[in-house]
Amino acid sequence: MDAPRSTTKSISLDQYGITSKTIFYQLSSSELHELALDKDMGKEASSGALAVNTGEFTGRSPKDRFIVKDEITSDRIWWGDINIPFASDDFDKLYDKVIQYLNEKELYVRDCYACADDDYRLNIRVINEYPWSNMFAYNMFLRPTEVELEGFDAEWTVINAPGFMANAEVDGTRQHNFAILNFSKKIALIGGTGYTGEIKKGIFSALNFILPVFKNTLPMHCSSNVGPEGDTAIFFGLSGTGKTTLSTDPSRKLIGDDEHGWTNENTVFNFEGGCYAKVIDLSSEKEPEIYGAIKKGAILENVIMDTQGVVDFKDTSITQNTRVSYPIYHIENIQNPSIGKNPKNIFFLTADAFGVLPPISKLTPSQAAYHFISGYTAKVAGTEAGVVEPRPEFSACFGAPFMPLHPTKYAEMLSKKMKESGVNVWLVNTGWTGGPYGVGTRMKLKYTRAMIHAALNGDLGLYNYDNYHIHSVFGVAQPRECPGVPTDVLSPRTTWNDDEAYYKTAFKLSNAFRENFKKFESYANEEIRRGGPQRYAP
Repeated sequence: MDAPRSTTKSISLDQYGITSKTIFYQLSSSELHELALDKDMGKEASSGALAVNTGEFTGRSPKDRFIVKDEITSDRIWWGDINIPFASDDFDKLYDKVIQYLNEKELYVRDCYACADDDYRLNIRVINEYPWSNMFAYNMFLRPTEVELEGFDAEWTVINAPGFMANAEVDGTRQHNFAILNFSKKIALIGGTGYTGEIKKGIFSALNFILPVFKNTLPMHCSSNVGPEGDTAIFFGLSGTGKTTLSTDPSRKLIGDDEHGWTNENTVFNFEGGCYAKVIDLSSEKEPEIYGAIKKGAILENVIMDTQGVVDFKDTSITQNTRVSYPIYHIENIQNPSIGKNPKNIFFLTADAFGVLPPISKLTPSQAAYHFISGYTAKVAGTEAGVVEPRPEFSACFGAPFMPLHPTKYAEMLSKKMKESGVNVWLVNTGWTGGPYGVGTRMKLKYTRAMIHAALNGDLGLYNYDNYHIHSVFGVAQPRECPGVPTDVLSPRTTWNDDEAYYKTAFKLSNAFRENFKKFESYANEEIRRGGPQRYAP
């Protein structure tokens, strides 16, 4: 998969104004790994993976993500705190500064592409300051063959300069780091941050605009897999809710773990060529496929190792957001090409730290649209400065930071596809049971897997009052029985053993849903509005 390519292979970057004397083009993963070690930019773990520290930023910086406001984007983008406008003139000036900076550096260039379906393929050129950033691009984007590289025409370009620091007062940025999309010039300009997630999210944010506007295709922040009978399952969820873990299933073939498109031909295709998984508390027992993917060719980010290179996956002294990037072929059971047909089940994953949502419930079409627009999960104490108790977090479409259009645009497309395909939609709580965070316990992974398998296999019965209980606060249908799961686990109220405390907390969360949805009410139809909790706390 990763045959070494000559470091002498050359490429001209004149079209970008780049005149650097040392340009490494299309190096293999192994070569980039060794260069990172030689330059003391990383260390080798006992597994053979490259371990790096991304520096000041160990996660995305949403307030420093901008979109150039011009004739293409002006009337289409949902401008605000998520999609922040950037002036064209300011972009041009900052671009020139970045290029001048890079001209003094060794550069690493990779031609690659996104979208496994050839009808939607987007050719990309990635220009990096660091070798391990280019290795990340090798892992995360799709890899052209040698034949495909001949005459390769890049439609979009990522220019990545972690060491360049902007001057906010002069350059129009908020601070020294930035990630800017320019749809007219088809450039993602990234500087001041070593966090590699900005590289892939830049391109995928671009696709979240391109696909619905120009291709009439729904982009989704989700993972997906396909079963032995050819049925595709889709898993939506914010970071930490289990998208990667639950889609990486030995009984089903993995399509992808983070970004997909759903076409008018009722197929689902992966945007990526790799996986970018959280590794906090990772173990070979709980997640053997992901654990086994951490080997030569993988990149570990911000983990702690001992002197022998053994990683302590429980150590979060650098960040809670410890990560691994690896090419998808590090997982044995994958769908090739990364395309699935016949979507049958959609799972909305939420880590409910209040412990009041059922561990699994079936949603009506209106509830599905409501919960998709809401995109709920929760932050818990210790994950962010100032968070001392569970806090609801809503991210529209389970990926608002990456969605340039208004959330109702994506919700309308999803509702249409759900109706056309007859797909089942489930809300799955991978968070707390028996009480809120600090009182209850995290839902056991084996129970969540059992519930998802039961939904996929049709073992949760038909949607009727005999097989389901309608939740008195949220109105969702929770199954009364599920193979492999104790009956009392299926009822969150039962696990609390304190009805008054349970309902007080449930109404607190339902009110948070309603408050959050107020900003969407004028855009949502009556059917969608009825999909949410219908009562305020008494």
